[in-house]
Amino acid sequence: MADRLDRTVALVTGASSGIGHAAAETLAAEGATVVLVARRADRLEEIAEGIRRSGGEATAVPADITDPGEVVSLIERVITEFGRLDTVVNAAGVMLNGDSVASPIADWDRMIDVNLRGLVHVVKAALPYLLEAPTTSPRSVADVVNISSIAGRWPAPQVAVYNASKFAVTAATESWRREYTARSLRFSVVEPGAVDTELFGHQQEATQEHYANIFTDVEKLLAADIANAISYIVTSPRRVAVNEIVIRPTDQI
Repeated sequence: MADRLDRTVALVTGASSGIGHAAAETLAAEGATVVLVARRADRLEEIAEGIRRSGGEATAVPADITDPGEVVSLIERVITEFGRLDTVVNAAGVMLNGDSVASPIADWDRMIDVNLRGLVHVVKAALPYLLEAPTTSPRSVADVVNISSIAGRWPAPQVAVYNASKFAVTAATESWRREYTARSLRFSVVEPGAVDTELFGHQQEATQEHYANIFTDVEKLLAADIANAISYIVTSPRRVAVNEIVIRPTDQI
């Protein structure tokens, strides 16, 4: 039986769209007070207001997770305002794939900065409070859910740096899991296949066309499908640790 998240606090990065948005709404529906984090302040506030209208508790905190100082301030604000932090969902990510000769080095740097460094900044700043949470929580457990990708398991042409960032997320999550599971802090990684989000629109035009052709006959996952997986992970009772979920569209090979 799932445990509700009442009297817990969850932080979700990348909450202004896609998986992060869906995860924030789902966790709020499960009873968590949700802190929504992304750079788009107006979009964050719109989503937070929608959660509050639905009876949930949500606060929008604009922040750039690639800046470690901003992340430290973000976590300090969460603790000051809410007194605890029980759940972190690292959903922020960018996918800027394309021909490796034509791809600007700035695109590669951006993927490493957001997909890996940003996630690392959040985990590092949040760890002390996540480790404390199980000692005062009625659920006796805390969670970090990192959103990787099937690209974090299987490399592909023109995806080298995105692959590298997501392989790193998958590896780091497993290492942290082994380091902290005995202290009731669960680390989990979710590796989605094709999801119908803004992510595909960030790429070079030729790459967008390439993916459009690949997925012509594929019914993509919805962000809500990934949010459901996240909910399953974090609402499972303390005895259940879901280490890794790979989730693809049924039509995706």
